[in-house]
Amino acid sequence: MSIKKKDLIYIAGHTGLAGSAIVRVLKKNGYRNILIPKKRIDLRNQIEVFNFIKKKKPKFIFIAAALVGGIKANNIRRADFIYDNLMIQCNLINAAYKNGINKLIFLGSNCVYPKNSKQPIAEKSLLAAPLEYTNEPYAIAKIAGIKLCENYNKQFSTRYLTLMPCNLFGKNDNYNLDESHFFPALINKFLSDKKEIELWGSPNTKRELMYADDLAEACVFFMKKIHKINEHIINIGSGYEKTIKQYARQINDRLNIKKPFFFNNMLIGTARKKLDIRKARSYGWKPKNNFNSNLDKTIQDFLVQKQNTKK
Repeated sequence: MSIKKKDLIYIAGHTGLAGSAIVRVLKKNGYRNILIPKKRIDLRNQIEVFNFIKKKKPKFIFIAAALVGGIKANNIRRADFIYDNLMIQCNLINAAYKNGINKLIFLGSNCVYPKNSKQPIAEKSLLAAPLEYTNEPYAIAKIAGIKLCENYNKQFSTRYLTLMPCNLFGKNDNYNLDESHFFPALINKFLSDKKEIELWGSPNTKRELMYADDLAEACVFFMKKIHKINEHIINIGSGYEKTIKQYARQINDRLNIKKPFFFNNMLIGTARKKLDIRKARSYGWKPKNNFNSNLDKTIQDFLVQKQNTKK
């Protein structure tokens, strides 16, 4: 059964980058029965999560909630990243099953694939080789969520699907330099008062980027088809890939500020993480790309956030 306009839908992580995008896209497509908790739920608390799901009984669940961060946060808060993410996803997935909710989409990440995966990365690469060290705790937690969905499907005949997005950007991103991913960090740094910008990692590191609303549209697309999908994991990529140095130049040019920048290579992550999206395409989905206009929207969102923090 496909998702209907009247069905109650819960988006765990509805205030974050991916979750808020799913809310926007659902509303744009006429889905109004969206479950927004009146008070904050500690998704790490099993009893709290179970009671919430039992009481509200949403028909569909999107899990976009996670503790996420860039290379620095991943490396410093290693215990937080494995514990919090394990608890969040296990509580939600198990509560869904225990309360008879059989359709769920869990968001994984391209970060969970092995460090030296063959490019572009196919879904079969999962667990085929060692992980990248700085990202290992987060990746292990996410892999546990992927395998939880897969094995609930096998044992209990649920329809739990993991979508694996590439790097995201867009509205409601986290621009904190100690916690953010590389792209919001670039925006923050180039809009700072500093005359010269220090960037982390290697200038030749490549990243595939997707606008968060485009991922959200993929989430809705696959939820509509979830009763027909026999996969347990599907990559969602944009095909839009550049080096960190090229992205820095793009932002510099878009802002028309021409700030000099240099690279500090003390922390270097995976060299490349482009996704193979042939499986997604086989279901009729295809990526959208309008990078410059989406970059403009994202920069405006950052400026609004910055202004609001000053009030």
